[in-house]
Amino acid sequence: MDREHRLKRLRFRAWHRGTKEADLLIGGFFDRHHGGWGDAEIDLFERLVEEQDVDIMGWATGSQPVPPEYRGPMMQALEALNYVPIAE
Repeated sequence: MDREHRLKRLRFRAWHRGTKEADLLIGGFFDRHHGGWGDAEIDLFERLVEEQDVDIMGWATGSQPVPPEYRGPMMQALEALNYVPIAE
């Protein structure tokens, strides 16, 4: 599968999680960061989006410990939460 197709599939998966909160967190993260990803980051995000939303949200907010396989720059960016749009 080519890069463009992988990213389209990931964008859909990131924005269609099942709850608005997860959509905003995971979809917002994807939109903000995917442009700078190489193949390794795309591979990692493909694995990440297969995890349960409650786990991803717990890792991002610090309420659950991050598993070793997800520790690193991507998770640090996810934990920043500066990509979630906030209505005023």
